[in-house]
Amino acid sequence: MTFRPEAIRGHGQQRAGGVIDYRLARMGVVSEYRKGRLARHEVCDAHPELRRAAAHASEPTSMECPICEEDHIVLVTYAFGDRLPPSGRCITKKGELAKLAKGRRRLSAYVIEVCPSCSWNHLAQHFSLGRG
Repeated sequence: MTFRPEAIRGHGQQRAGGVIDYRLARMGVVSEYRKGRLARHEVCDAHPELRRAAAHASEPTSMECPICEEDHIVLVTYAFGDRLPPSGRCITKKGELAKLAKGRRRLSAYVIEVCPSCSWNHLAQHFSLGRG
């Protein structure tokens, strides 16, 4: 499994910084769950608003959920920056991130993987866009 910048929304935009990939942290959580050191309710705890975003504003993937292995993971992207609400903005369409980044000094984007079936969720990537 790979997480590449081109695999998520917003690829091709002017990036102000690098991409932080949380793959190792993800592997650690999944490993602890499979060893029985974490209960399912501890790893399948997506907030209702994140589950709603996963159902209506996500990007499908071919990755199988590492917890329930019954459904495919979807990616939900949130953007934070100047002139955006403090709670951020959920990116609902391709190209929306590019429009938000235009004219802004810096925009932070967070990509979260979510399983619609069991509520597994994990931060997949963080990156910055803009002129800053």
